[in-house]
Amino acid sequence: MSTPSAIIVGVGAEQGLGAALCRLLAEKGYHVVIAGRTAAKIDQVAATINASGGSAEAIETDATDEAAVVRLFEHAFAARADIAAPDFIVFNAGINRPIGFRDLTAAQFEEFWRICCFGGFLVGREAARHLAPLGRGTVIFTGASASLRGKAGFAQFAAAKAGLRMISQSMAREFGPLGLHVAHTIIDGGIDGERLRSRRPDVDTDGLLNIDAIAESYWHIHRQHPSAWTQELDLRPYKENF
Repeated sequence: MSTPSAIIVGVGAEQGLGAALCRLLAEKGYHVVIAGRTAAKIDQVAATINASGGSAEAIETDATDEAAVVRLFEHAFAARADIAAPDFIVFNAGINRPIGFRDLTAAQFEEFWRICCFGGFLVGREAARHLAPLGRGTVIFTGASASLRGKAGFAQFAAAKAGLRMISQSMAREFGPLGLHVAHTIIDGGIDGERLRSRRPDVDTDGLLNIDAIAESYWHIHRQHPSAWTQELDLRPYKENF
C-alpha cells in the first residue's frame, strides 16, 4: 500500500504553523513535500521529521513564481511506486506588517498581493488541475481576520487576504461538486511562533494561537465526511477581543 502524501506551501522556521503542519502530517503517516522560499529553514524541518522516523522532502519554492509552483506540483504528483499522489494541500505563505496608507508604495502593495493572494491563486490552480480529475483531496488556505475588515495601517494586507478568501470561495463552489474540498481559515490573533516571538519577546503567549492546535484543526477539516464539509473556519485565542 502506498504512503499518502501532502504538499505544504509556505513553510519557514521550525516554530511556525507550516512546520507544525508538516510534523503532524508526518505523524499521521504522510510523506510531506515541504515548500518554502528559504532552503535552510525547510531543509531543517525535513531533517527533523526524517530523523524522528517520518518521511519528508524539502523543495525550495517561491509561491509567487508560476514556473516554480508548476514544477513543485509536477514533482509531487509524479508517479512513484511507494508514495501516492498528494491528497492534502495547504497554502500558508504570507507577509504582514503595518504601513501607513500615505506611506504605502505601489511596490509594497504589489508585494503583499503577490505573496498573500497571487501565490494562493497559483497553488490553488495547480491543486485543482491535479486533484479535480481524481475526484478527491483537500485544499486549505491560511487566511486572516483582515479578509473580513480593513484596519488602519493594514490596507495592503487586508486587500490581499480578502482576495485569497474569494479565491477559496470560488474554488469551493466550482470544485466541491467534483469531490475537492476547499476551505479557508480565518486566523484571528497572533500565532505563537518564531516570527512573532522574535519581534515581541515579552508577548503574553497565553493570548496567542498555538501552532499545533491550529494544525490539528486543519487535519480535522481534511478528515471531514463529505456530507458535512467546512468551507470557512475561524480560529482565535479565548482571550481575543472580537
